[in-house]
Amino acid sequence: MGIAGVVFALDAGANPSLLPKEPPKGWILAEGPRVFTKANLFEHINGQAELFFKYGFQRCTFAVYKDPNNPDRQIDLDIYDMGNVLQAFGIFSRFREEDRSMDIGLDSYLDDHSALFYQGKYYVALYATDPNPDVLKQLATRVSGSLSDSSPSPREISFFPKEGLKPGSIQYMSEGLLGHQFLKRGFQGTYVDGNKEFQLFLAVFKSPAEAETGLKAFRNYLSTKGKIAQEIPAGFGPNALRGKAPYQGDILVLQKASYLVGVASPEFGGKEEGRLSDFVNNVK
Repeated sequence: MGIAGVVFALDAGANPSLLPKEPPKGWILAEGPRVFTKANLFEHINGQAELFFKYGFQRCTFAVYKDPNNPDRQIDLDIYDMGNVLQAFGIFSRFREEDRSMDIGLDSYLDDHSALFYQGKYYVALYATDPNPDVLKQLATRVSGSLSDSSPSPREISFFPKEGLKPGSIQYMSEGLLGHQFLKRGFQGTYVDGNKEFQLFLAVFKSPAEAETGLKAFRNYLSTKGKIAQEIPAGFGPNALRGKAPYQGDILVLQKASYLVGVASPEFGGKEEGRLSDFVNNVK
């Protein structure tokens, strides 16, 4: 199979429809599409394959684009099928470094050498050998148009209060939220209060009973590794826990249905409780 005089092999099982019909002007599809599965992803991204597996990786479609007038100018394209939109957001949130959106997909990131976005169950990553944000964005836009999954963003993202939220800071952890295995999977976002930052977090469980068990485990952790406070701020109810953790500092967490909703800060004394109250009210 050839395009513009360049010959490349098409992997068995590859889905060319995931690629844009036409690359940006002055660029050609030079290699691919190739497919990587769980069996051989380590050959493609050796040091990162395990992280992708934790987020439900299914398969990766890989292609290479080049400038035929300067073959050293290259853009690598990876389209990862992560199984669902939650897992696609999760892996995107781990690689996005800050808020530099290019308004593509459900959320995106662009710098001189890379363009990242997630759309439905897909996480897409483009990397350029030379600084080329304009072509990266053009190619990302065309890839987005070839993806058919229109699933909305994970609804938990909307629970985070917007006031004080550091743009681009919300992450989804597939396990070990805040570094605690008993919290399992969940979301965290960073908030700014003057010169201080603190985090709101949302641990997701399968049932209220499992969330209650998680809260008990959190209590046991604080009693053995940290400190439990006797007083709970008014308005947070009987299923709340306050204390000090070795790594997060001051902690306030409560159960709401199948969630544990909390705030962690080096030291309470600003807007932490107000943001947590807003957060709890948003959780449905």
